[in-house]
Amino acid sequence: MKRAEFIMITTYILYLVLGALAGVLAGLLGIGGGLVIVPMLNFAFELQGFPEVHIQHVALGTSLATIIFTSLSSMRAHHKRGAIDWTAFWRLAPGIILGTYLGAWIASILSTMVLKAVFGIFLYYVATQMLFGKKTEGTREMPGTVGIFGAGNVIGIFSAIVGIGGGTLTVPFLSWCSQTMHRSIATAAAVGLPIALSGTAGYIINGTGVENIPGPHIGYVYIPALLGIIATSMLTAPFGAKLAHSLPVDKLKRIFAILLYAVGTKMLWSAFL
Repeated sequence: MKRAEFIMITTYILYLVLGALAGVLAGLLGIGGGLVIVPMLNFAFELQGFPEVHIQHVALGTSLATIIFTSLSSMRAHHKRGAIDWTAFWRLAPGIILGTYLGAWIASILSTMVLKAVFGIFLYYVATQMLFGKKTEGTREMPGTVGIFGAGNVIGIFSAIVGIGGGTLTVPFLSWCSQTMHRSIATAAAVGLPIALSGTAGYIINGTGVENIPGPHIGYVYIPALLGIIATSMLTAPFGAKLAHSLPVDKLKRIFAILLYAVGTKMLWSAFL
């Protein structure tokens, strides 16, 4: 077997494993798959010899495309339990959609170095929240039309730049607006769908016509990685949710937070090499 063929087969297997891991962690720890998928895609694309200039853009676009499918599954599960605040969802959606598309455009004009640095800092933030953050519920009302549109813009822009479904930002915002934690998480899971749809569209449109993106791809979405990840992540997420009832989740979150610090450090290191 030639070296190129070996690397191709290895990376395709990695996509399947990555999807399975992302699904389990999402169900077990309640984290977005993008936290795992983006840095692992960086590693896989480097192994495949992707042009450095496109690695982070393709990782972000592909991550958001996978979230379309995982968020549909999550939304359906939360809707069955009647946990989603659909009023908050529809009020946030317009700002989310515009903000995420704008975020994908901003990402397309930023360098891989800058995007890696932003993602590394974001991992530091998430890890710190997992270790020291307190889940508090606010006593404020939902903002008016302008306020909630602006909030949706901010959530959408940042979600697109780091390739996540937005739960890390949406949950604290909804909790601040007097939503219970359970309802905030369920509504954030639903909000992940418009984030993923708009963000994916943005990365596809802004990546169309860009030269030297390895194929097969649609814009900045790399098809083999997309198919491999969704094939296994949707199967393993329910398993992760079951494990959450039998394993010490709080202890696992602390361990995972340390891992996020390590991955964030690697992303920052590679950004400034």
